[in-house]
Amino acid sequence: MDARPNSPEARDISYHMHGYTNARKHEEAGPLIIEKGDGIYVEDLAGNRYIEAMAGLWSVAVGFSEKRLVDAAVRQMSKLPYYHDFGSKSHSPLIDLAEKLVQMAPVPMSKAYFTNSGSEANDTAMKMIWYRSNALGQPARKKIISRIRGYHGVTIATASLTGLPNNHNSFDLPIANVLHTSTPHHWREALPNESEGEFSSRLADDLEKLILAEGPETIAAFFGEPIMGAGGVIVPPAGYWEKIQAVLSKYDILLVADEVICGFGRTGEMFGSQTFGIRPDIMVLSKQISSSYLPISALLINEKVFEPIADESNRIGTFGHGFTGGGHPVAAAVALENLKLIEERDLVGNARTVGAHMQKRLRKLASHPLVGEVRGVGLIAAVELVGDKANKMPWETAGALGGLVNGFMQQNGVISRNMGDALAFCPPLIITEPQVDQVIDAFERSLEAAVKQVRNWRARLPCRLVSLL
Repeated sequence: MDARPNSPEARDISYHMHGYTNARKHEEAGPLIIEKGDGIYVEDLAGNRYIEAMAGLWSVAVGFSEKRLVDAAVRQMSKLPYYHDFGSKSHSPLIDLAEKLVQMAPVPMSKAYFTNSGSEANDTAMKMIWYRSNALGQPARKKIISRIRGYHGVTIATASLTGLPNNHNSFDLPIANVLHTSTPHHWREALPNESEGEFSSRLADDLEKLILAEGPETIAAFFGEPIMGAGGVIVPPAGYWEKIQAVLSKYDILLVADEVICGFGRTGEMFGSQTFGIRPDIMVLSKQISSSYLPISALLINEKVFEPIADESNRIGTFGHGFTGGGHPVAAAVALENLKLIEERDLVGNARTVGAHMQKRLRKLASHPLVGEVRGVGLIAAVELVGDKANKMPWETAGALGGLVNGFMQQNGVISRNMGDALAFCPPLIITEPQVDQVIDAFERSLEAAVKQVRNWRARLPCRLVSLL
């Protein structure tokens, strides 16, 4: 870090509070300041170049500095730099994008509603669900179920949906009427000798028991990511979504598919719902919708959701919800151009073929002494690291090994992200097989550097402790 008093690093420490950051450690270590981006690469202030193997935050599908998206923003900024959709107002980019998204949906959808982030979209979905229950004369049907380790955002409501301790600790969350059910992580959560199918049946049974305990007439919706992203890239086991949907259908509970990470090609299909046979009532979209060049998100809702809401808005006189920047014309224009690029360049197909290469290379590391599990689909994957392979136990403390390897990755020219001890891989959809090889080669070097440090740590332990590891 540049420690000069007026350096960018020092000024960042002085004036900027970061998200998902230990504020005290940041004061000591300072930021990595990214100045440029091009394709799958970003560059820091010192001129060091990195492969961005997380696509920013799971989001830059077409890569950095895509001129067509820049040009789309400039054209729209020059024509109509801002407008809104309140009071029956609209504008052409928003109409075009709404039509495009509804037509792209893998199951019949009725309307698109626009917000600015995945958190806002999921928050809006919750409000819509409560509004709909009241419209149907079911005021008791307000409880919403999500999953332990699921991720749905950081507003008060969506952080409650999120099933991760650090999103609840000291925030006085979760709020009432948000419930959590089991995590579909077979490797970590299955009973001895329990097959994936048996595990899925048990989790569906867990869900049904929760619904019955709470009262089916009180449960409004179930939120789930096709693949759980920030919770560790948890790929659902065989039969999971089929069995979960059967339970929801039995009790007439809405299904919300949070496609914020999986949507627009990440899994090798346009939507994660297609990959896993999910038939949602609501789809939540963000991130790759615009490659995150500008903030925009959307909900797609089916007729079952829309019609009661429309009736209730007529009874009250308005649907009293909206965002100043929701469906911003410049963001909508960029999203439209981004979706064109995904289709024209067959980036969904690239995610499928190059993703298969990435999955194959990562799975070759399954026998490595620090690798517990390799999991993923398409161009999203995680490698869960362990200190004790036989017992699936961490090294030192939970997350220490993941943080160590993630640091070595950055030294080796690759930006990744560790969720605890799970190292995530989610590169831009434009990545090539040779570029994937560079990422995995850097990961292998980082693993070997970590092995040396783990061995040195063990060598310093008393013999009686080593025997317990």
